Amino acid sequence: MKKSIFYALISVLVYSCAEEVIKKPEDLIPRETMTELIYEMALLNSAKSTNRAILEKHFENPTDFLFHQYGVDSLQFVKSDVYYASQPLVYEAIYKEVAARLDKERTAFEEERQRRNDSLISRSRQIKDSLAVEED
Repeated sequence: MKKSIFYALISVLVYSCAEEVIKKPEDLIPRETMTELIYEMALLNSAKSTNRAILEKHFENPTDFLFHQYGVDSLQFVKSDVYYASQPLVYEAIYKEVAARLDKERTAFEEERQRRNDSLISRSRQIKDSLAVEED
């Protein structure tokens, strides 16, 4: 009896997860493009928080520029975002892909910064050593 209730609950759960809660928009942004767009928006938001004045100097409205680059508008983005959000596994996969890409970029940036710092430290030591030799 317990097994049949368990299987019935699992069946209902699987069926309800497979049910389309939000109707697929006609102008749905493809998943790959949506992933790219969300990634670019994350970079844009980061740039806004770092130095908004420089960003606004080059772009009147950075978000509109980004939408134009991908050939979408804000309404199409919102509809696509709501649709993907209604599919938790797909939505989670999109954001995990974006997060992984951002982490990879952050790691590469930090490694480059460390390499430059190490280079500067090494150059500074060389200069100190050459000055010390000249004093002797």
